[in-house]
Amino acid sequence: MVGLPARGKSYIARKVARYLSWLGHKTKVFNVGSYRRSLLGAQQNATFFDPDNSEGQRSLSELAMRALDDMTQWFDTGGQVGIYDATNTTRARRAIVAERCRAKGVSVVFIESICDDPRVIDANVRETKLSSPDYLGSDPDAAVDDFRKRIANYGRIYEPVADDEGSYIKIIDVGRQVVLNRISGYIPDRILPLLIRMHVTPRPILFTRHGESEFNAKGLLGGDPELSPRGAEYARSLAKFIDARFGDKPVTVWTSTLRRTIQTASALNRKSVAWRTLDEIDGGICDGMTYAEIKAKMPDIAAARSLDKFGYRYPRGESYADVIQRVERVIIEMERQRTPVLVVGHQAVLRALYAYFTDQPAQECPYLSVPLHTVIELTPTAYGVAEKRHRLEPLIED
Repeated sequence: MVGLPARGKSYIARKVARYLSWLGHKTKVFNVGSYRRSLLGAQQNATFFDPDNSEGQRSLSELAMRALDDMTQWFDTGGQVGIYDATNTTRARRAIVAERCRAKGVSVVFIESICDDPRVIDANVRETKLSSPDYLGSDPDAAVDDFRKRIANYGRIYEPVADDEGSYIKIIDVGRQVVLNRISGYIPDRILPLLIRMHVTPRPILFTRHGESEFNAKGLLGGDPELSPRGAEYARSLAKFIDARFGDKPVTVWTSTLRRTIQTASALNRKSVAWRTLDEIDGGICDGMTYAEIKAKMPDIAAARSLDKFGYRYPRGESYADVIQRVERVIIEMERQRTPVLVVGHQAVLRALYAYFTDQPAQECPYLSVPLHTVIELTPTAYGVAEKRHRLEPLIED
């Protein structure tokens, strides 16, 4: 990462790490600020970051090298993508990082966040920096003044990434413009769509499974059944909930192409878009069976799936790992949305989406709780996600 303080570097770093981890890449963020707080304590004032403060500069350099050492050693233990989260505002510092990584056979891409909009900077300072350990218990106005001085200190030595430094992605004014230089390779190609669409506008994302289907009532897997009477009642309850929650405000509604999600969304009186990508996990030859039937008639399949519920692929069907790859496009499009999003989906697919937004290990997908007749409301924040669950009728265990 490269950029002045309060430019969203750590937000970008965490977002990229979460995305790549969800896709199955061993990814870790090494945040130099965390090293500083852990080893020196929090609440250093702006003078600590003054480039004329030789003692402060020596300490910062040592901390940066310690974090860099940890990252390069982590690659030796099987790490695949390390995100070095610091200001890295000088060519000299970036050259050290690049040299150390390349000595390990690790390619380097600089992601530089550039923003000169005082409104965005001020909002970032007040919304994220004032709640950090650096200013815990401080007077808000005094803290803002001190952090602005910290920014000015870094600004005195800041050198933007130049073309001759190698591969870079520059994100200007929170995605208004993205500039690329010598970008190639699998990982950079995967994160580019995310970086281009990423923004910090707060908006709720809501997940709900379709109302109870005729197959749910019988304990059958998959299929394309219609809603049961109880499921139809949930559809009406969901419509009332969405109207009460958002009124006349626009809500983006997505469903799968299967009847039970489309029927659930039809009660909303809002336009919905059906995505085949959101169809339920393909049960292959087990589609339309109960788990008890599978265990009785296909014990080898039942045993194999119990050993690896995430990676096991139903014969002629899919695994949870397959579902994650399939819904990646949905995640990218969801990151682009600036209005509330409601996804009326299926258990396995919603588990995959929920795992991404809540930063859960992908392997935990099969065990995440996404019950029927419950709305899961997630609101992305600077440091994670806020979650609320709304049960619109007694919970159905299945």
